[in-house]
Formats: sequence, structure tokens, C-alpha cells
Amino acid sequence: MASKKDKKEQKGKPSAAAAEAREQVVSTTEIVAPRFAAKYQKEVIPALIKEFGYKNPMQVPRLQKIIVNMGLGAAVTNPKIVDAAVEEIRAITGQKPVVTRARKAIASFKLRAGIPIGAMVTLRSATMWEFLDRLITIALPRTRDFRGVSRKAFDGKGNYTLGLREQIIFPEINYDRIDVIKGLNISFVTTATTDEEGRALLKNLGMPFRAA
Repeated sequence: MASKKDKKEQKGKPSAAAAEAREQVVSTTEIVAPRFAAKYQKEVIPALIKEFGYKNPMQVPRLQKIIVNMGLGAAVTNPKIVDAAVEEIRAITGQKPVVTRARKAIASFKLRAGIPIGAMVTLRSATMWEFLDRLITIALPRTRDFRGVSRKAFDGKGNYTLGLREQIIFPEINYDRIDVIKGLNISFVTTATTDEEGRALLKNLGMPFRAA
């Protein structure tokens, strides 16, 4: 018969079933890693080393973060459009955005300082890689008459901004529930020091740049 001490020790220990379940969760988490993060490590780094002759893998440019921004000029007269934008960006990215507000008042546009005029979110790590995957493999090909994205929208320092006219190219958006078609900008912030390196990084990740 078990003593009171043994019973207390057994009570404090997780059951065999609980331990097995936890191991399965850990195993699943390790397996389901963002495939674009793996692609960067296995394919992009070797390709860029070969192209630019980097001496050390740490010199290879990497993607630091992705910023998704939706500017809403119509929010000046229709504040509810901001709430819709917040929910749409949350659905697209899987992360809650922050509401951006006007810094200055502009009388000619009936704009007052502090009123909501947009929504934005900054993605990093796994969330960033998963969004990039869905953008390149699913959303962009759904663009009407898609022929690739511009090669020229770099800022001179290896960062790239992609402008999209319609949020409905993302399958997470329910077309029947949207109030108005909204455009958005997606900025890719990299550690590249030149546009050539930044373009090569995104191209090897799968960004479908137009030929010219």
C-alpha cells in the first residue's frame, strides 16, 4: 500500500498520458516550421554566396520584417472604415494591427490631428515567413491580369515596397462582407545595403518580379 508521501509525489507528477500529449505537441511544433524560413537557410543563402561572393554566411542579406500598411483617406468622413480595415489586416496577417492617426490638421482635407486614418502591422519571425509564403504562392497569383511585380520599388538601401490595389486577392477576405475595396502597401525591410542585393534576396525567396 502506498504511503502518504508516495501519494503526494505521484499527485505532483504529470500523468503518462499528459506527458505523451506534451511530447506530441512539441514534436508537431518542431515539424511545422515556416517553409520559407527553411528555404532561406537551404537555398537562398548558398545562392547569394555564389552570386555575390560573401566570405561568411552572416554577411548574406536577410529579411528583417514585413510592414503591412493600409492608408484610409475615406476614414475622414467614414470612421467605421477603420474598424473594417483592422479586421481585414488581422485576417490577412494573423496579427492585430495598430490604428494610425493624423499628426497634423489639414483644413483643405477636413483632416483633424489625432483622427484615425489607417492601420498597420509589423510582422517578424515565423509570422513574417508565413505571411510571405501566402503572399507569393497564393495572393499575388490571384491578382487580375497578373504579370509580376515591379523591380523598381526599392529605396536605395535594399528595402522594397509593394503596392496592392485590392485587399480581396487574399483568400482570407470574405468578398461578400467587405464594404469597400481598399489598397495596401507591403514593405520588406532587409539587411541588404544595396538595391541589387535586396532584389536578389527577394527574387531567390520567390518574389515574382517582372522581366522589365
